[in-house]
Amino acid sequence: MPMPKRPLFASKDKATVTPEMLEDQKKFIASCACPENQALAMQNSGAGGLSEAEAAARLETYGRNLPAATRKVSLAADLLARTKNPLVIQLLIICAVSAIMGDIPSATIVAVMVVLSFVLSSYQERRSIKAAEELKKMVQTTAVVMRDNRELEIDIGDVVPGDIVVLAAGSIIPADLRVLSAKDFFVNQSSMTGESMPAEKFPAAAAVSVSEPLELPNACFQGSTVVSGAARGIVILSGSRTFLGAISRNATKAKVPTNFDKGVSSFVWLMVRFMVVMVMTVFFIVGISKHNWMDALLFGLAVAVGLTPEMLPMIITVCLSKGAIAMSKKKVIVKQLKAIQNIGAMNILCTDKTGTLTQDKIILERFVDVSNRPSEDVLRYAYMNSYYQTGLRNLLDRAILSHTNLDVELSCRKVDELPFDFERKRMSVIIDYEDTRVLICKGAVEDINRVADRYQIDDDIFPLFDVVRNDILEEYERLSTEGYRVLAVAYREFPDKKETFVAADESNLIFLGYLAFFDPPKESSARAITALSEAGVTVKVLTGDNELVTRCVCKNVGFEPTRIVLGREISAMTEEQFSQAVKEANVFARLSPLQKESIIEMLRHQGNTVGFLGDGINDAPALKAADVGISVDTAVDIAKESADIILLERSLLVLQDGIIEGRRVFANIVKYIKMGASSNFGNMFSVLGGSYILPFLPMAPIQILLNNLLYDISQTSIPTDRVDLESVAKPLNWDISFVRRFMMFIGPISSIFDYATFFLMLYVFKCRLFSAAATTAVQKVHFESLFHSAWFVESLLTQTMIVWVLRTNKIPFLQSRPSTGLMLTTLTVMGVAIALPYSPFAHAIGLAPLPPIFWAWMAGFCSVYFMLTHFVKTWFNRRFGV
Repeated sequence: MPMPKRPLFASKDKATVTPEMLEDQKKFIASCACPENQALAMQNSGAGGLSEAEAAARLETYGRNLPAATRKVSLAADLLARTKNPLVIQLLIICAVSAIMGDIPSATIVAVMVVLSFVLSSYQERRSIKAAEELKKMVQTTAVVMRDNRELEIDIGDVVPGDIVVLAAGSIIPADLRVLSAKDFFVNQSSMTGESMPAEKFPAAAAVSVSEPLELPNACFQGSTVVSGAARGIVILSGSRTFLGAISRNATKAKVPTNFDKGVSSFVWLMVRFMVVMVMTVFFIVGISKHNWMDALLFGLAVAVGLTPEMLPMIITVCLSKGAIAMSKKKVIVKQLKAIQNIGAMNILCTDKTGTLTQDKIILERFVDVSNRPSEDVLRYAYMNSYYQTGLRNLLDRAILSHTNLDVELSCRKVDELPFDFERKRMSVIIDYEDTRVLICKGAVEDINRVADRYQIDDDIFPLFDVVRNDILEEYERLSTEGYRVLAVAYREFPDKKETFVAADESNLIFLGYLAFFDPPKESSARAITALSEAGVTVKVLTGDNELVTRCVCKNVGFEPTRIVLGREISAMTEEQFSQAVKEANVFARLSPLQKESIIEMLRHQGNTVGFLGDGINDAPALKAADVGISVDTAVDIAKESADIILLERSLLVLQDGIIEGRRVFANIVKYIKMGASSNFGNMFSVLGGSYILPFLPMAPIQILLNNLLYDISQTSIPTDRVDLESVAKPLNWDISFVRRFMMFIGPISSIFDYATFFLMLYVFKCRLFSAAATTAVQKVHFESLFHSAWFVESLLTQTMIVWVLRTNKIPFLQSRPSTGLMLTTLTVMGVAIALPYSPFAHAIGLAPLPPIFWAWMAGFCSVYFMLTHFVKTWFNRRFGV
């Protein structure tokens, strides 16, 4: 039973309804309640459409036909939204507290961190949005309108009130319009009404008593889709004045967090929880042992900053934007940046076979009668059927029309048409030939065989007995097993002058013969399937075609079906049986659109990350249901709108390149998370111990902040880094437990060398003794500054250098080299660390020149640290199966 239609503006919406919206609603209802010619007159338009000059003038008046949701966010609003990030809130609080307490240098450094993160992430995201907008121009959604008495395909944004829109199966309704003419015209408007069944639309004027636009039988609304049939309509409302635009203007819908969002959030909160525990511990240790609670608070705040991965938003944005640009160069356009991570995590790809496994280039090979002899009658009737239809001409129609060229208009005239739909699986045209109405039907062999009761060979017509029906089906199966796509052609003559026909007239047909088409397999298909398999992606074929053709195509491309499940079998399955079938089978045939969607949802329920590649009208539900909806630039409008990613070439090899690029992006994001978490974890262990055992603070708050800032700068080039092939060989998913283990095992290694530096400065360079024996405050500050300089330099050198080790699972430099950008930033920061104690700024930040022999010790520490971390990393990867 259909769901009840909810009024467009319900009582709870009235607070947001403006007078302009109510006026538009009245205008729309009035246009639908009057005859067609009056509706045209109300819009100052005609059957031939607007002139180009008038359309341009109206575009200037009404603006582009774009929904309100596409409005750009201002810079101020963007920056305000970024302050809601828990990392940013934490830093802003620390900055404010430091300023209130008079620690202006520390407050300044924290402010620089916040501004740097804000500016870089905002700049990169806006640049990526601009790039994405440029890329989207390559896959613009279009509409067919009448301009100057001729059909013209224009960008959907250029549709204006008064335009006459030409609609066919697969079209997206470009604006709110009133139907002027229609034939078997069904529209899916579930996005407006919640009604799952398509609604039939008629051109007749609506009853005057209708007060709700959604109840109008001759109204179509922006965002709805044409399921079947053909129609023409006049645009009444466009852009944000449409009903969908009005609703989107006043309602905001919270986005469901993706796996990507959840992974980032879980890492952030892991670091926040760890930071709270460490800061409180350090605060009490320093306060109790040093008896200076003000210094303890400032030091604790500095430690909090040191544990904050404040550059994470910027790193993620840069990685994703660079990935989108890199993928576009490989003919993969990303509509949503976060889809990059999902395509990298994808472990199952569901795809139709046509155009993916095959060349999508149909050739008409045979046209034969029931006796399997070539028949020009079969070709001629099929040609007239394809020539006169007004719906979407598919590949089979184009193959028929390109096979021959018949001048059919000299001998016959089109009377009517019964468009194709997915229930009947056939379409018919009715022509007038020598004062006789002839219905020519073309469609699936089983369906036409069912509605035919006679067959013709040459000029003789015979009854279609069961034995002949069985012979027809056997021949159909034989051709199908040879890889042909087979259609049947039949006809029926109506002696009277009937002008209007319905689907029921497709009965008592005369079976004329078969059309056999062949779609050659792509040479790259076998190689692409092998490459996807090696990359950890399982391919499953989901098609509406029959199992015989599907099996043959799979065999031709070297894709071995483990089990073929049919749509009718799925209908009879229990939930448990369906789940098992989805898990075991890799080929599904004779599927309805909803069955494709159900398979996708079951695969996701089983814990898979699922991609779906489709370009047809019946693929839209599955595209929406998948983690990654993938379509092509030549797809029908509804498929492109439903997809997250658009391929500029329908090839599994192109998609495989996109998958690898998605994994490369994700791998670089994880690099920053792993390195930042383990580095901060190790440093804070050192801070904790140093705060307890040292008579003075192990490092001044401003030094911790500067150390952290310089380290973050060294990491800004991670998005440019190379990624090992082994790291992108299988699907990548967020695993916060892995990050936690990595942090616990790798982080403490740096603490070993931090404590070694403590020992070196206290007992080799005698900082402890000299500090204790210092007779003046100046001498004491000098020895403490010497200690601070040593740990500042050692800490920054080791954590920056170790990026070279942790960025790869291989032997650094010998088997895997960092990118030039990463080498440049890390070496620059290391150079700054070495130079700072000797710079004019050293005294201002509490640093002092280090003796020359110290650098020999540092070289030894760094070398041992480098090798030890590599060995532990190698053991860790083997132990935890990386």
